[in-house]
Amino acid sequence: MHIEPGLVDAAKIGLSYATAAGAGGVALYHIATATRTSGVLSVAARALIATVGVFIFFEVLPHFPVGVSEVHFILGSTLFLILGAGPAAIGLAVALLIQGLFFAPFDLPQYGMNLTTLLVPLFALHEVAKRVIAPGTAYVDLSYKQVLALSFVYQAGVVAWVAFWAIYGAGFGAANLAAIGTFGVAYMAVILIEPLADLAVLGLAKSVKGTRSTLVSPRLYAAA
Repeated sequence: MHIEPGLVDAAKIGLSYATAAGAGGVALYHIATATRTSGVLSVAARALIATVGVFIFFEVLPHFPVGVSEVHFILGSTLFLILGAGPAAIGLAVALLIQGLFFAPFDLPQYGMNLTTLLVPLFALHEVAKRVIAPGTAYVDLSYKQVLALSFVYQAGVVAWVAFWAIYGAGFGAANLAAIGTFGVAYMAVILIEPLADLAVLGLAKSVKGTRSTLVSPRLYAAA
């Protein structure tokens, strides 16, 4: 999905299993927290919505190769704000696996790297949200500045992990660094779109006033 086949050879790929296991452990924590708060059925429903959404992001929305990887419109902050960190993590992991199993089997060896690349920025986003969003603010009331900050954290995290894997696999050669730079510049352009998508989705959520819906994160409407 993000890491090109062969960029990290088999002798080095073991690190990706360790990082993916760590990310998976953090994901289980967020899933357990969401389950205690909302119940297993709510988490399962939101995870299904996230999986369908991420699959659309991967396979339906435009995506194109640039530098060391591909540019995708993965609306990580949107998933987080609407569905919560735990369900979003499930959606990212499952959709990535479905893509590898049925649509891009050549990506399966890179699953650990790609999973790390998608999940760790999500968890960073969760931590940043606690600092940039006041405890008394529901997500539907966020400002453009706040959603821009959240989007930047997620997309910058993705770029940073792609750069890490590229350097880990291919070193600091000029051509590799140039390819990383090209990818980073192209990928950060997503920031121009994601905050607008966030605000549009949050505006729609605010208009329907679904405060009791089990299909969204409780924080969407209820201030913490």
